[in-house]
Amino acid sequence: MPRAFLIDTDVASDDAVALIMALRAPDVRVVAITTVAGNVDVQQATRNALFTVELCEAEVPVYRGAEKPLARAHENATWFHGRDGLGDHNYPAPRQSAQAIHAVDAMIDTIGANPGLVLVTLGPLTNVALALTKKPEIATKVGRCVVMGGAPCCEGNVTPAAEYNIWVDPEAARIVMLSGLPVELVGWQTCRGEAVLNEADIARIQAEGSELGRFAIECNSHARTAYKVQTGEDGIALPDPVAMSVALDPSIGTEWSEHYIDVEIRSELTRGMTVVDRLDVAADERNRTVWAPVLEQGHKTKVCWTIDAGRWKEALFAALR
Repeated sequence: MPRAFLIDTDVASDDAVALIMALRAPDVRVVAITTVAGNVDVQQATRNALFTVELCEAEVPVYRGAEKPLARAHENATWFHGRDGLGDHNYPAPRQSAQAIHAVDAMIDTIGANPGLVLVTLGPLTNVALALTKKPEIATKVGRCVVMGGAPCCEGNVTPAAEYNIWVDPEAARIVMLSGLPVELVGWQTCRGEAVLNEADIARIQAEGSELGRFAIECNSHARTAYKVQTGEDGIALPDPVAMSVALDPSIGTEWSEHYIDVEIRSELTRGMTVVDRLDVAADERNRTVWAPVLEQGHKTKVCWTIDAGRWKEALFAALR
């Protein structure tokens, strides 16, 4: 029996590749895709989701969600992904439209109808936080919640302290981390270094000659340029597909540990920082006041520290073939 996946996403170039991986997985049924404002506005994210579903010749309902973060103005990442999120290659409009129901309600209904499903989040956590606020008990019905987000114990990609998905809506991220959802955090650091698609990897995908492979490389052209400006590394970094590969096969994550996590929401300097209690000091008497909300909910989060880069890439190659 195929595993049910619910994917919440702000579809830009790497999200689209992650969607392809899920839609092409033989043992997975994507029961719904919900969209959220993040990399691009929610209307563009929805259009990109519909286009990707059609490219895969799949039939999956797409639901449009939150237009802005819970308490802040929406700040996009079009500088990284292009104005349309897909590298500005003028892809045609999708033939299908989004469903009429709002993504938050669709998320609640879908989780209720598919207990034990895998929830994969690839963007800001606004929709998930709104769903949890409206119906907190859905946290107990999710089998796994794989979150692409955060920069646990390392530098961020939008500020020195924070990764974009968490930084955009830190209030939502904090609600999710303290909700009791079985979160598996796959941070930005997992897509770097050996996990970046190099020239040989890109050539291999292009040599396969598939339409999906061509699209995956082409739509990330703007992101590749931006990534080199940002980090000095040449290649295509794919944080969302890396997280999706872990959602599809947790053993691709090679080092895991469980910790209390909180998200900074008050400081502008460290806004959106995923504060991981890696040394288990939260319970120390000196820290109890600061960590009281986290300790009270008593729920630790699984953090993926490293991945098997070779196996992640093979999973990608297989999906694009």
